[in-house]
Amino acid sequence: MSDHEKSSNVVWHNATVTRERRETMNEHRGGLFWFTGLSGAGKSTLAHSVEESLHQQGYRTFVLDGDNVRHGLCADLSFSDDDRKENIRRVGHMSMLYVEAGIIVLTAFISPFRADRDNVRKIAGSDFHEIYCKASLETCEDRDVKGLYKRARAGEIPDFTGISSPYEEPEYADLTVDTESHLGDCRQEVFDYITKSTRNSDH
Repeated sequence: MSDHEKSSNVVWHNATVTRERRETMNEHRGGLFWFTGLSGAGKSTLAHSVEESLHQQGYRTFVLDGDNVRHGLCADLSFSDDDRKENIRRVGHMSMLYVEAGIIVLTAFISPFRADRDNVRKIAGSDFHEIYCKASLETCEDRDVKGLYKRARAGEIPDFTGISSPYEEPEYADLTVDTESHLGDCRQEVFDYITKSTRNSDH
């Protein structure tokens, strides 16, 4: 049996408190909003800023950040292509548990490979919204908020996206925001998109 093959002894348990009931209580629908882009493109900054705005308006939200997830759930994974694929697979399934709870999930992951993001879209279906934080490599490298590009250029970090490992831009992102300049305008654009996408028709 492969690592990811389900046992025939595992049966899905249907809860009596359904997603629909949770969403009615929340007065909004759940959804998975997947922020992708190069390191330094503003994914985490934007996701947390938008979450703050949503929270102030009474939305139930949670941000899954790439660095934070690797401290626990994915602490056993490296940055090889296979482990990056597994990292995104785990996050995709975990995100959908939150969505089933009626929560708006914002994820900030480089997730450099289209196939991996497409796999999450298959997991999440219509709940998946790909948000591309578009900024050039030059801009991201100039920012170098964590000093990672400098280390990657020095050969200290192997398989670093944009330097020694590719980033595959989304071909059909649900929303593309230009994060080259001030993120304030992007925040409002993403906020409007999320609130429209999660509007509960019953309210």
